[in-house]
Amino acid sequence: MNFTKSYRGGKRHFLWIALVALATAGAWGQSSSAAPDGATPDSQAAAIQELQSQVRELQSAIIEMRSEASQSRSETADLRRELAATREELAATHPASPGTSSSVTTEAATATPAAAANPTTDRIASLEDSTQLLTNKIDEQYQTKIESASKYRVRLSGIVLLNLFSNRGMTDSQDVPTYATSPNPYYSAGNFGATMRQSEIGLEVFGPRIAGARTEGNIQADFAGGFPNTLNGVNSGIFRLRIASVRMDWANTSIVAGQDDLFLSPQSPTSFASLAVPAMSYAGNLWGWIPQVRVEHRFEISDKQNFLVQGGILDGVGGEPPYGVYGRTPQAGEASGQPSYGGRLAWTSSLFGHPLTLGGAGYFSRQDWGFDRYVNGWAGMADWNVPLASRVTLSGEFYRGVAVGGLGGGFGESILWSGNPIDPTAQVRGLDSIGGWSQLKVRANSKLEFNGAYGMDNPYSADLRIFPSTQTYVDPTLSRNQVALANFIFRPRSNLLFSTEYRHLRTFHVTDVNYTASQINLMMGILF
Repeated sequence: MNFTKSYRGGKRHFLWIALVALATAGAWGQSSSAAPDGATPDSQAAAIQELQSQVRELQSAIIEMRSEASQSRSETADLRRELAATREELAATHPASPGTSSSVTTEAATATPAAAANPTTDRIASLEDSTQLLTNKIDEQYQTKIESASKYRVRLSGIVLLNLFSNRGMTDSQDVPTYATSPNPYYSAGNFGATMRQSEIGLEVFGPRIAGARTEGNIQADFAGGFPNTLNGVNSGIFRLRIASVRMDWANTSIVAGQDDLFLSPQSPTSFASLAVPAMSYAGNLWGWIPQVRVEHRFEISDKQNFLVQGGILDGVGGEPPYGVYGRTPQAGEASGQPSYGGRLAWTSSLFGHPLTLGGAGYFSRQDWGFDRYVNGWAGMADWNVPLASRVTLSGEFYRGVAVGGLGGGFGESILWSGNPIDPTAQVRGLDSIGGWSQLKVRANSKLEFNGAYGMDNPYSADLRIFPSTQTYVDPTLSRNQVALANFIFRPRSNLLFSTEYRHLRTFHVTDVNYTASQINLMMGILF
């Protein structure tokens, strides 16, 4: 405690010295305003105002530090008084016998099992632990936190995640499979591997209040942006931006701008085996981290019910990969000259002490594929989260749309070609697709939960058969994808988790040939 007090005193002296220095600098700035240094009166006045602002900030910091120190001293004094009273009570309970010193009596009482089990002794130990904890918390207040260039608070978060996986059959991706592919005679029927590339890192910035709104910034990234061309590059994933958004939140209205989750499809199955892409991707789960600007408004119907209205514009995405590595070339949605549009309505109530939500959404995207070949992409969506009991919840989503490959529909494929895309006579057609997923969650207790989910994505075979020689960026013969998964997640501590998941994939082609694959994934992660 003496070290802590001296540290706080030293810090207060430093702040007083800084105040004196700043005041002296301000006085010097005022006295030197007539000096022929080329400075204008306006610039000198601005400098003085800046110094005065810094002085006020230092004064506020000193007041806050004094308040914290006073509160800490008060709490410590209370604990010491309680500890002294408890010791007096112990002395009265075990008085020293004549001719025996108090220290000898205390040692004998400590050595006796009955005394060791005495509630008063336990209380003393508890108080000493509390005192030590309070001291540690006081010291912690003066430790260096995450520092930013501004005066606003910054919070670091993320997860360090290890995935051990074993596959049977061939898939599109070894560590995060989304659909099964045809067997390759070059490889064996199974494989085993491990990865850390689904680890994530994020920063939250809590800004000032503007026009009555709380401001907040959020940025999240992972290491699933591909693989560098280097030795063991599969274990050195490329850093990838997922979310970078700014929020303004009033009591019932919010404005969100930046790259964010697809608000039209707000849910995904629970899985730590699929963080690089959400679970059930290309199996009925529409998703995307898409630049957007949206407005949200909540209508409070009652204490337990509200109605949410969301609407906004999004970057026109069609699902195609970038046309260049460095320069950015407009893609089909962007080449149309207008953004994509989306809106969602959702009703939320309470059932069994958990939120019950039913939502519906719509999406439109104009796409220009060159030579005046336009496609109107659209989708209608529904989502639900329904508690069936206090520990059981059913959730899921459904969609029906055309040319929604940019949102993961139709295996990520938006259109079909009748020939070479650069041939002006080649026809283009938006791909019809339908799909959805549903999950049953069972919470055994606060530390253990079980999840089972099933999803399907189904591009229309009739569309696929119209252009049998189609050329596109996705295998044009994929006609249906079915995925089922089951997992459990155990959290012995709030920031530590263990999970095991089994996933089965079955993928059909337009020729009615189908392939199957499965994966067992073991996970260990720590959140921060």
